[in-house]
Amino acid sequence: MKILFTGGGTGGHIFPIIAIKESFQDVQDFFYLGPDSFARENMQNIKAKFISAGKFKRYFDPFLSIELTKTIVGIIQSFWHLFIWMPDVIFSKGGYGSFPVVFVGWIYRIPIILHDSDSIPGLANRITAKFAKKIILSFPNSAKYFKKKQQKKIIIIGNPVRKELLQGDKERARKVFNISTPSTSLGTSKPVVLILGGSQGAEKINEAVINTLPRLLEIAEIIHICGKLNIKFIEKNIQKSPTYHLYPFLNAEQLKDVFALADLIVNRAGAGSIFEIAALGKSSILIPIPDSAQNHQRQNAYEFSDNNQRAIVIEQENLTPNIFLEEISKLITNPAKLSALSQKAKSFYNPNTPELIRDEILKFTQKA
Repeated sequence: MKILFTGGGTGGHIFPIIAIKESFQDVQDFFYLGPDSFARENMQNIKAKFISAGKFKRYFDPFLSIELTKTIVGIIQSFWHLFIWMPDVIFSKGGYGSFPVVFVGWIYRIPIILHDSDSIPGLANRITAKFAKKIILSFPNSAKYFKKKQQKKIIIIGNPVRKELLQGDKERARKVFNISTPSTSLGTSKPVVLILGGSQGAEKINEAVINTLPRLLEIAEIIHICGKLNIKFIEKNIQKSPTYHLYPFLNAEQLKDVFALADLIVNRAGAGSIFEIAALGKSSILIPIPDSAQNHQRQNAYEFSDNNQRAIVIEQENLTPNIFLEEISKLITNPAKLSALSQKAKSFYNPNTPELIRDEILKFTQKA
């Protein structure tokens, strides 16, 4: 049995693939075909080949001819690799890098399953939906973006989360991150707030932390992930404190422990982040990137939030220091609200999501 994965190449495409692959108990032949970048260092026990792929743009681009050339080269490469591998099924996470693989897979009459993580499906998935036998979505309202005849193929399952991230240890995290007070949502000591600026669009969140840090540290212990490109600037503009823990990034081993430790998470609103928050049952404040493709982060945030029942949403244009501090303060001084957000968030994620997607894949391998 041969299962081939493809996707745009970012973490939002690759990590769900890893979660699905881990759900297979029997040894299968797993392949990845797509753009290089993020995939190369994260594909373990998956035979991977990398292709050229041009980016899809929704606006005029003077380099359009270059992007088209990359896509054509990717199609030629896909013809060769798929001919050699000839998988039983192709599972596509979408993104610009998936198009050559899905298109050639359709020509070879290989069954294709699409998966989209966001509330507004990506352009590549909407284009290639006509080639798919099944379309798996993460948000209930996403189906409306597909044509009526394509909606018959749709099933709502969710976005898979790596089980590794759900196995964190609070006590280990306290030691690793030198936390000075126990983390609790019961108000008996300072809670721990995890602020994830990341690398994309992190500046506004990082600025909010810098401008409120002395007051934040009066009410909470802060773990701040600021992005590799931002750490030197932040180090120059903050006063060091034993209860402020600054990191450029965290690996998966560190991340799972800090997730377990945190009482409140402040993050962007990518689908991967939202479903991790839901799977962990964490209280959160979401600050969507305003210029994300099709404004999907904003839509992700509000659909997940459900009128502030599962998470609190702050629009970036409203991200003043006072509002940032006030929203964090209102939550961490209200254990009942923290608990309510946590419970509602957890109900959004089905812990069997990777297995449910695996079962959909197996239906087509059995037909092959």
